[in-house]
Amino acid sequence: MTARTVLGVDEAGRGPVLGPLIVGGFAMDEERLESLQELGVRDSKELAPNLREEIYEQLGRYGRRETIALLPPEIDAAVARGALNQLEARAFGEMIGRMRPDRAYIDACDANAPRFGSLVRRLSRWEGEVVSRHKADRDIPLVGAASIVAKVVRDRAMVALGKELGADVGSGYQTDPVTIAFLKDHLPRAGERPYWLRSSWRTTARLMAERSARTLDDFAP
Repeated sequence: MTARTVLGVDEAGRGPVLGPLIVGGFAMDEERLESLQELGVRDSKELAPNLREEIYEQLGRYGRRETIALLPPEIDAAVARGALNQLEARAFGEMIGRMRPDRAYIDACDANAPRFGSLVRRLSRWEGEVVSRHKADRDIPLVGAASIVAKVVRDRAMVALGKELGADVGSGYQTDPVTIAFLKDHLPRAGERPYWLRSSWRTTARLMAERSARTLDDFAP
């Protein structure tokens, strides 16, 4: 009898003001699920960065890791339409269609978890079962594994972005003083939208307004 394949899907980087949103998937044989607990898999937010990296590398021995990156211009376009949840659902569906599991477990971003699951399943164009739950990354180790995949790839992307820009960009979150300091020094002129910046975020608008006010003060008599 062929082992059933199960898939966990989660995201990292929905809230930051810069950098990508990463959708992570982790698929494995259902009969090997107990190995995730032995590895110490849980919600990535509960793990120190070095432990996340260690578990990420070990996961490759137990199943298949996959990611999809959504860049700021695509996120901004979705926000402008009030369709960020739909954008995420599309990426989740793409992940399921790519991995083709017998059953997928997903962490719902919509307030209505069953509705989100139905949308993802339709967008996946795949006939496998989709189980959509809130806090799935905390309660279902398979989704916790997906959250680790997403978070590690997102963190690596931020390090790579900092190297490309020649500056410490921090985590990308608005609560990170390093990120805010970077933005204050590197915000573009009005009308410019660099690929790394989420222009639709309130933090961006606030910092741009503060920058404009400082510029006007420089020309004041």
